[in-house]
Amino acid sequence: MIHRTLSLPFLLLMGSFVMAEDTPKTLIDFAGVGALKEWQAVNDGVMGGICEGTFKITDQKTLEFSGTLSLENNGGFASVRTKAKKLGLENGDTLVAKVRGDGREYSLNLYLDKPLMAFSYRATVQTKKGEWVEVKIPLNKFEATSFGRVVKDAGVVKPEEVNALGFMVSDKKAGPFKLEVESITVERAGK
Repeated sequence: MIHRTLSLPFLLLMGSFVMAEDTPKTLIDFAGVGALKEWQAVNDGVMGGICEGTFKITDQKTLEFSGTLSLENNGGFASVRTKAKKLGLENGDTLVAKVRGDGREYSLNLYLDKPLMAFSYRATVQTKKGEWVEVKIPLNKFEATSFGRVVKDAGVVKPEEVNALGFMVSDKKAGPFKLEVESITVERAGK
């Protein structure tokens, strides 16, 4: 039997490596200066609807997305999304969002750097009223959609093409909504 003694610096190095491996990468920071300027609301008014959706950064440094969903004038969606910028996503990534909602169903949308009208990759985020939940969605589980309908044969999302993300409510239930987002991080496979 061979016994090896590892030096303290080596053990400390290994310990910091393991910690870095387990630490998710922050994708969106709500505490930074100018965090509010990184976001925009896009509601169904672009198509004649009358939904109201707004957002703010709270004193607790979370994103609060709230408003009223209306089904009038063929409307029915409100959304908030980041302004266009490369997010640095990679194949195998899992998005992790910590959210507190009102019990409604929302979607987490990924937008591409392509001129495709009303196109995004979408995944469901089910909230529990008044409770913080952590939602983990691998990139390969997002579905391609256009005007809210699934697009067949669009393939899986190509991470390098994603240049924005956001949340949408379009559950066909008129009335007030509120979603608070504490963090959006990335778990990277095999790193």
